[in-house]
Amino acid sequence: MNYLHLKRIAQKLFTSGVLTVFIVTGSMVTLAGPVKPIGEVLVSGNTTESSTVTVNGEPAKSGRTVFAASTISTPDTSGATINLGKTGKLQLAPNSTFVINTDGDAISGDLTAGSITVLNSLQSVGVKTLSGEIVSLSAGESATATSTSASKMAQTTSSNNNWTIWALIIGGAIVAVTIAVVAADDGDDDNRVVSPVR
Repeated sequence: MNYLHLKRIAQKLFTSGVLTVFIVTGSMVTLAGPVKPIGEVLVSGNTTESSTVTVNGEPAKSGRTVFAASTISTPDTSGATINLGKTGKLQLAPNSTFVINTDGDAISGDLTAGSITVLNSLQSVGVKTLSGEIVSLSAGESATATSTSASKMAQTTSSNNNWTIWALIIGGAIVAVTIAVVAADDGDDDNRVVSPVR
């Protein structure tokens, strides 16, 4: 009888110990919380196995997920665009290194090499340069790792030029058709047949 009693106590202690381990380790995992992705990296330019864009030191292809505090580095042969969805979009030039941080709709980060351009953003982007100064960039502005102020990105007006070219082509076609119609009417006056009046 004593043996059965000790066996039951041992089973209860073992079950209680296992249950305690599950509760303690389960709460640790739950307390850690998930890390949410903030965007993706889009690679542009020529990349090879030895020369590629990296995220946290790992080679990255277009579409690679980026998390807060990720370090994105570009080689000398390619650049990268950091797409943060509605929050904004940043472009890293070749030979650049940027550590990105976000807080809601605010984007910031440390630029330790190269240059960065803000393509669009809901708010101004705070970029900390090598000098320790924070440069505030709006859409269309860029900064280098050694700069102390923002510079405007060269605006391309190719879409405006395309519209102008099409307007000139259409206008020229209208003028040519008008001249052709007028010239045809002037030459046909002598050959007109007029029906007699009854």
